[in-house]
Amino acid sequence: FLLLGPPGAGKGTQSAIIARRTGVARISTGEMLRDAIARQTPLGAQVAPLMERGSLVPDSLLVALIAERVTEPDCTNGLLLDGFPRTVNQAEALDLLVQERQMELVVLNFDVPREVLLRRLSGRRWCPRCQATYHLENSPPKRTGLCDQCGSSLIQRADDQEDVVARRLQAYDAQTVPVI
Repeated sequence: FLLLGPPGAGKGTQSAIIARRTGVARISTGEMLRDAIARQTPLGAQVAPLMERGSLVPDSLLVALIAERVTEPDCTNGLLLDGFPRTVNQAEALDLLVQERQMELVVLNFDVPREVLLRRLSGRRWCPRCQATYHLENSPPKRTGLCDQCGSSLIQRADDQEDVVARRLQAYDAQTVPVI
């Protein structure tokens, strides 16, 4: 499965549901990159400044990350890509990967009005410890500012701040819309 759509369209939420119901591996490039940043890996150090500015991570880095990830045993029965591809180059690399592995590809495209995306993203809160996601209006935590699952303090990710969201949406329009 391949989920396409702008930041805040609901790809992460829906991919988690689809993966749980079908048993396929869920591969979120955003989560993989945030994990690398949190663990302070060399990759994390390289991509942290890009993500904080709302810039896209270089294609070559993401393609290598995905190509390595799809060879892991949990991808044997299928996989779900959330957040990849975002550029024409990434899509072409994915095409080659799909052909090499003789996979079928099911694509779901999420189309959401811009004002809804801005409201969703700027209201999103995230638990850096367990990765749980909340929304101040649509899915607030039971206790303000605290994760329901692990009790940690919730944060607004740097890439969910309004000015960064605007840049992310501009990058989506310029680079990902041509993929669709």
